[in-house]
Amino acid sequence: MNIESFRNYCLSKKGVTEEFPFDEQALVFKVMGKMFTITNVDTFESVNLKCDPELAEELREQYDAVTPGYHMNKKHWNTILMDGTISDKVLAEWIDHSYNLVVAGMPKKLRQELEAL
Repeated sequence: MNIESFRNYCLSKKGVTEEFPFDEQALVFKVMGKMFTITNVDTFESVNLKCDPELAEELREQYDAVTPGYHMNKKHWNTILMDGTISDKVLAEWIDHSYNLVVAGMPKKLRQELEAL
């Protein structure tokens, strides 16, 4: 997956916005104002995705390209190296998982607003 297909996939999800809240390289995707993924827009060497803690451990054991989240809560975030070893299909599933985790953790009012979009 390249940066444009990654960006397009993230933006295709309901309620998603993109921004640069930290610097000009850190591209953050948020659903209803809550971050679910971040990457360096210039290099696209890796992406950070939120992940269920048990699944995060499993993925780190199963894939060399998956490590604890860089500059993130290592229990809840994974960094995925964009080295070509993770298929686009699997990466899309992990993006979906991250998005769904963030949505599930939102207050009911925000979830209702998202459903209404």
